[in-house]
Amino acid sequence: MDFETRAIHEGQEPDPATGSVTVPIYQTSTYVQEEVGKHKGYDYSRVANPTRTALQACLASLEGAEHGVAFSSGLGATTTLMHLLNPGQRVVAVNDVYGGVYRMFKQVYEPKGYRFEWRSAAEFAAHVPGDTALVWVETPTNPLLNIVDIRAAAEAAHAAGAILVVDNTFATPFLQRPLELGADVVVHSTTKYLGGHSDVVGGFVATNDPTIAERLLFLQKSLGAVPGPFDAWLVLRGLKTLAVRMERHCENARRVAAFLDEHPAVERVLYPGLESHPDHELARSQMSDFGGMVSFLAQSEEDALSICRLTKLFALAESLGGVESLIELPARMTHASTADAPFAAPRELIRLSVGIESADDLVADLEAALVQAPASSRS
Repeated sequence: MDFETRAIHEGQEPDPATGSVTVPIYQTSTYVQEEVGKHKGYDYSRVANPTRTALQACLASLEGAEHGVAFSSGLGATTTLMHLLNPGQRVVAVNDVYGGVYRMFKQVYEPKGYRFEWRSAAEFAAHVPGDTALVWVETPTNPLLNIVDIRAAAEAAHAAGAILVVDNTFATPFLQRPLELGADVVVHSTTKYLGGHSDVVGGFVATNDPTIAERLLFLQKSLGAVPGPFDAWLVLRGLKTLAVRMERHCENARRVAAFLDEHPAVERVLYPGLESHPDHELARSQMSDFGGMVSFLAQSEEDALSICRLTKLFALAESLGGVESLIELPARMTHASTADAPFAAPRELIRLSVGIESADDLVADLEAALVQAPASSRS
């Protein structure tokens, strides 16, 4: 079956009890057992829940994975993945990474003895030290929208005997499937495009490795960072429209990026769909489209602050991937934790999550804000 069909039907057969075409929300904590130790596959909802099972089956299918494990947040998924490692082991990570992941690695795991090596997106084809246990990649990266060569990263990681994890949140499986490019594990914040409506927080991990999957399922029930059934149901609901939403996100982002690229108040646009982007051809080789995230550099931090304050349709808020458009200043918001890092987010950088509203209205909103920003009014 094609992607769009699997998003609607995989793991979501009609409810056998009622014929409901929508997977029920199994809002229960426990299940009656026929005898001691004899049950119908469910005994306690931290361990398993039918709504969560449906989500895991559907999203694993979309990633082309044999196994899927759902979590209560993207960072819950990340925390669980880190339990595949032991203190003293090395992680090689892309340096343009979500601020919450950087904070976790730097302030939680590094003090416990885990070792981290930070590399730019362009450096991931380089040699990976032999004592590396895990290679952590985002592509496109957050917030600079650099592209990591997944095939090259997989080759380098595997030569060192390391696991390659790819955060596929920005691209989604509709645009990019890292397992097909050599990754061992794919991680998502389902809060973003997969849920798609800014009404749920969740995470997900997919893999084709049965040993990794078995360990993750054990950690899922043992650490307890599981989504509730309503959260799982909301993400399932979002997956049904993922394909059509991503098409519109991409279409609108292209319009917005092209507009910003020509505007005199904008120093530089960071969008892999622009031919001027240094990773444009690489993105074309491993993505079917370029996504709904656009970042750009204003002429100053003062201008950036003004633009973020002046937009009307682009709401000033953290997060991304919802149907509504959002604007933020990473250096003071999502990536404030990287302020002291050598790769801190530029203070004049603005990140846009381009929604599915009218592209004309979104461009008009940005144009009005840019005209009112200090540098624009001085010019």
